[in-house]
Amino acid sequence: MMVSATAFILAAFTAGAYALPKCRPTPTLPSTGANDLPLPLAGLVLKKIALGHGIQNYTCSATNPSATADAKGALAVLYDVTPLYPGTPKTGLDSFSTLTTTVIHSQDIPLNLANPDAAIAGFEGTSLDYLAKPSPFIAPADLDLGTTTLKFLGHHYFDKDSTPTFDLFKAGLKASVVKQTSTPVPAGADAGPLGTGAVAWLLLKDSEKGLSNGVSLVYRVITAGGNPELCKDTGLGSVTSVPYTAFYWFYG
Repeated sequence: MMVSATAFILAAFTAGAYALPKCRPTPTLPSTGANDLPLPLAGLVLKKIALGHGIQNYTCSATNPSATADAKGALAVLYDVTPLYPGTPKTGLDSFSTLTTTVIHSQDIPLNLANPDAAIAGFEGTSLDYLAKPSPFIAPADLDLGTTTLKFLGHHYFDKDSTPTFDLFKAGLKASVVKQTSTPVPAGADAGPLGTGAVAWLLLKDSEKGLSNGVSLVYRVITAGGNPELCKDTGLGSVTSVPYTAFYWFYG
């Protein structure tokens, strides 16, 4: 059977076209538009981008009602949003940068809270209502947003020594970190359900405790909510929690 040269060339072109690698974007750290966090050192590789959804914890002075609440850690469930970065073939989202706002206002808090009603999206209360139970994490589950699904990745918590910890056990990664620097949120950052404002953007470096695995630098960016209420409004000696979401960029 004779095959024409035209048919042969067309078949070769078609096969080659399907073999071409898909063009993937190079993820770029978000900018505040003002004082940005330092960029990662050359040689570090982006391992994961995660969305964290949970609570920031605080305590107020037992004697000074005008004092600012002291930060006492955070609890969050982490979801893998790396494949949703804009421009990623088939799965990239144009609404990527608004995911933290979408999730904090439309999705239940994925934690065991002392008041179960407070975990329900749209709950109207105060920071006294969002306290977590001693065993805060629920069974791992993906987050269904209707148009897309965020894959469960792991947990964020503070360990027994109050060291911020990110356990991305679904990816075999772990970060034990300390704060290196911070920068104020950009104008218009989502103030969260309580209207208290978005927590600052952070650069976190390895704690050098030998507890990290595959991660040496973590960025917290595009935050929504999380700032404390005033101690004069919550009471002397009060323990409070505030809903928040954030993107975490992991480098190693």
